[in-house]
This record gives sequence, structure tokens and C-alpha cells, in this order.
Amino acid sequence: MESHVLLLQIAAILVTARAFAEIAARLGAPAVIGELLAGVLLGPSLLNLIQPTDPLRLLAEIGIILLLFQVGLESDFGKLARAGGRSFILAVAGFILPFLFGFGLCYFTFNLDLIVSLFVAGTLTATSIGVTIRILQDLNRRNSREGQIVLGAAVLDDVLGVVLLALLYELAVTGEVGLGNAGLVLGFVLGFFLMAPLVAKVVVAIIQQVHEHRHAAGIIPALMVSLILTFAALAHLIGAPELLGGFAAGIALSRRFFLPLGVSMRMTPGFGKKIRKHMKPIVQLFTPIFFVMVGLSLDLSAVDWTSPFIWVFSIVIGTAAIVGKIAAGMFVPEQRYLRLVIGMAMVPRAEIGLAFAELARSAGVFSNEIYAAILLVIVYTTLLSPFWIKMYYRFYGARMAGQTDNLKQR
Repeated sequence: MESHVLLLQIAAILVTARAFAEIAARLGAPAVIGELLAGVLLGPSLLNLIQPTDPLRLLAEIGIILLLFQVGLESDFGKLARAGGRSFILAVAGFILPFLFGFGLCYFTFNLDLIVSLFVAGTLTATSIGVTIRILQDLNRRNSREGQIVLGAAVLDDVLGVVLLALLYELAVTGEVGLGNAGLVLGFVLGFFLMAPLVAKVVVAIIQQVHEHRHAAGIIPALMVSLILTFAALAHLIGAPELLGGFAAGIALSRRFFLPLGVSMRMTPGFGKKIRKHMKPIVQLFTPIFFVMVGLSLDLSAVDWTSPFIWVFSIVIGTAAIVGKIAAGMFVPEQRYLRLVIGMAMVPRAEIGLAFAELARSAGVFSNEIYAAILLVIVYTTLLSPFWIKMYYRFYGARMAGQTDNLKQR
């Protein structure tokens, strides 16, 4: 691809994403819906002006990494830690229930092959942490009690999803499952999450000293972006999603994260504000590219709209995908109205679901009809979720505003 074409595509993505987000906001819909629809419009589904190429995928990857850095940076680590048990319950239930529902329907109702049923079920286990967090952010609920529970569960879901994806890919290629390799990946991921925040905090203390003796502008954004991308690369090397590296860096710099290394390792409050100030416009620039890329990746023109199987299969499996996540929310020890919105917030699939579907298609596991139906399931769960979550908050708005954030911390 010629450089000027790529530059024009990036310009079109940024302008269209901003315009559609503004339209969505004016119509009372979450801004993320506008950005997703911008991708559907520009991509192969409608106008076919832009294809999801590798350079654009890289920019989108940077966008989601920076978004998760901001999420970690603005998180209350104390709340996130206290939500750990609930997040774990939600993640495990949200992983197992959709998998069982999806596998049972595919294998016993639709009589699909074992490997096909496993891949479809694996697709249903995913939760799009980017879309989920953006929905809560648009509704000003990201730092709420339920938002912290969902954030922790979505991070765990990503880890579990990557491990499952590795297992299924190995099964598809070799016909065997290497549990030892999956366990090794999981161990590396856990080790990374234990060590990364500690290392990040030390590095940022050094950055603070460099900043205080600087002779040129731009030290903070340059070094912070370098740190975030380095952590993302390290996360990828150990088998974890890159976005978790950005999240770990953000958590390390959040207001409530403390090191067991003494007061000298803590940032001054003023420096923390400077990091947020310098990083905010960078995050706002790259993040929309990720959501537009999700829309670009949904090639709805590949769907045979006249096929009864595609419609029946996608509606049945889509229902299982939604019910499985909402049912998982019922296992969380919270008040009933909170359990329901927690389950709903786990429904969007987007990038992780697309990764499962694309891997299965490229490995020859999914036929064109199965692949098209799974694309429709991802569309259902990604595009519809912001609307019903917003309606739920509107319905329970007064009650939740008065009770949710005032619940006694357990």
C-alpha cells in the first residue's frame, strides 16, 4: 500500500469516527456505537472504502493498549482489589456457562463436528474488555462498584480466552491438546501481573527524576508511551494479550497503588496529574481507531442473507451468548439489580470473538455459513449491548445513583 493511501485512510477513520460519535451522543446513544458504525460504513460491509490492513491493525492495537492504560490509571486499586473475589466468580462463570451452552447447542442440536462445536463455544466465552469499558465510560459508570467488578472479570476473561484459543488451535492443527503448554502460559501471565506494576512504579520514579532535570519538552509523553508499549510487547512475549501490558502499567500508576518499597518510590501528586494531562489527548487520538477497526472487521457483505441456517443458527447461538453472560452475573454476591447489569456488561464480544472466528476460518474449521453466523452473533452482542445497558441504567437510575456507590465495602 502506498503511503499517501494509508494517510488518507487514517484521516478518514479519525474524521468519520468523531462525526459518528457526535451523532450517536446527540441521539442519546453511547459514543462507542457511532465509532463502531463508522467502521461498518467505511469497511467491506457497506462502502468498502477501507480494508483492515496490517498498518491499521497496529494503530488499533496501540489504541486499545492506551485505552487500557488509561483505565488502569484512573482505577481505584483498593476498589479493584476488593472486587477481586466477585470478579473471579464472574469471570469463571462467564467463561464456563456460555461455553457449555454453545457446545451443547452446536454438538447436540445442530449436530456439528466436535472441533467446530468447540470453536463456536470458545467464541462465546470472550468478553470485549475494550467495548465493555467504553460503554461504562460513556455512561459515567466505569468507576462504580459494578464497573470495578466487570473490569476485573473482563481482564481475567481475556487471559482465559487466550489460553483456550491456544488449546483449540493446537487441537485443530495437531489433533492433541497440550495442557502443559497452557499451564505454562497461564503461569507466565500471573507472574507478569505480579511483577509488572512493581517494575512500572520504579521506572516512573526514574522518569520523574529525568523530568525534573529536563532541558527539552515532551519528556513525559515520550517516555510514558515507550513504557506502555514495552509492557505490551512483554505481555505478548509471554502469551498474554498486549492490552494487558497497558493495563498493568496503568494500575501501577493509579492513585491507590502502593509499593512495599518505601515512600521514596511513590509519585508526588503533582507528577501523577501531569501524566494524566499529557496522556489524555494521545489516548483520545488512538482509541477511536480501535473501535472503527472492529466495525471494519465485520464483513457483513460475506453473509448470505437468504440462508435460513445462518439466521436460525446465529439467533440461537446469539441467545446462548447473551443468556450465558447474564446468567454468570447472577452468581456474583451483590444486590439483584447490580447482578443483572454486571451480566449485561459482560455480553459484548468484538475483538476476542473475532480472533476466535478468524482463527477457526483460516484453519479450515469454520465453513462460510458458520463463519457468517458467528459474525452476526458478534454484531448482536457488540452493537446491541450499549442500548440495553443504557436503558437499564435509565430505568434504575435514581435507585442506583442513591445506593450503588454508597454500599458498604465488604
